[in-house]
Amino acid sequence: MLSQNEANRPRQFSRRAFLALGGAALTQVLAQVESVDAARPARVIRRRVAGIPFYQTTIDLTDPKTFITIGLPHRAPIANSAHVSYGDEAFGRIVARSHAAVVANGTFFSTDGEKRVMGNVVAEGRFLKYSPWENYGTTLGLRAGNEPEMVTARVDGKPDWQEHWFSITSGPRLLRQGKVWLAPKSEGFRDPRVLGVASRAAIGFPRGGKKLVLVTFLANLSLEREAKIMRAIGCYEAMNLDGGSSLGLASHSKILVRPGRELTNVIVVYDAKHPAPTALKDSWTMFQRGDRPTLRA
Repeated sequence: MLSQNEANRPRQFSRRAFLALGGAALTQVLAQVESVDAARPARVIRRRVAGIPFYQTTIDLTDPKTFITIGLPHRAPIANSAHVSYGDEAFGRIVARSHAAVVANGTFFSTDGEKRVMGNVVAEGRFLKYSPWENYGTTLGLRAGNEPEMVTARVDGKPDWQEHWFSITSGPRLLRQGKVWLAPKSEGFRDPRVLGVASRAAIGFPRGGKKLVLVTFLANLSLEREAKIMRAIGCYEAMNLDGGSSLGLASHSKILVRPGRELTNVIVVYDAKHPAPTALKDSWTMFQRGDRPTLRA
């Protein structure tokens, strides 16, 4: 028999439970979830493993008040490409405008005048950049129910980008099924600044995929050492992100690591203490109901 406290305790729903719901039932559950005050905000802590200091950001994918998106410069509607460019913007201005729990650097971009974002990008269930010929690097995607997956295009085939609520392509891949997996040249990486010892960031998730782990390293390191640290902190899958002078991290609007240049894309995390914009939350609900981004060149 339940105690009185247990009987009165509000039921908590994982986003994955939403997959079994539809229509009016989904709307009712969403309303119930909004009343639950036991949300777990995104957490940023400073750690040291194997002599390497870093900030570790933990993002609970089961928390209904946590949302992940991509921030672009100057409120751009789409990411920079060979067809259009909105330039770049100072990290501090993006952070101030976002009012988010966490803002961190995203994926690579070209250093020419176009400042093209590398790889396909999906945010809030719509394409910010799409090329049907994209076949390099590794993609982290969140499917319906916030189910994470990691896909290396030249090994696994192209990701199902249209099934991603959030998707960012970067690399090289660091972990596959709990083991160090490094084949950067086969993924299409040739830049010695990526292949050598460098300033780095990485993202991954543990087995079961109930959270994302974003790591901002505070000392230069090799890909192999980066992979081993990601495994040591509990990741089952992981990939490298942009780094070098792009490395940046802000928590609660406080900049912890300031990039050495302006950026073209950032990862933005909202939580219970830093609520996501209404339009973002509405688009997530629509995605769960079956709305998917339209493929376009």
